[in-house]
Amino acid sequence: MKVHWTDNAENHLDAIYEYVSRNSEEYAKRMVDRLTQRSIQISKFPFSGRVVPEYENENIREVIEGSYRIIYFIKDEQIDVLAVIHGAQLLHQND
Repeated sequence: MKVHWTDNAENHLDAIYEYVSRNSEEYAKRMVDRLTQRSIQISKFPFSGRVVPEYENENIREVIEGSYRIIYFIKDEQIDVLAVIHGAQLLHQND
C-alpha cells in the first residue's frame, strides 16, 4: 500500500532535522532517513503499529523509531503519515 507523508509530517521531519543538526548534521541525516524508512514497514504491514491511545481508533496507529512516534492513518487506498513527534511530547488532536 502507498504511504503518503502529509505536509504536517514533513514539517515535523524538517524541524527534527534542524534541531538535531545543531549538534551533528550527519546524525540529523541518519535520523531522518531512519524515520522515513519506516514507511517500508508501514506499507507492508499497516496494522503492525499499535493503536494511538489518544485517539482509540483502529485506523490511527503508530510505530516507534528511536525516541520518535510516527503516527499514521490507514485508509482504503493509502496510508497517511500524520505526525512525527518526540515520545515525550504530548500529541495534540489537531496535529
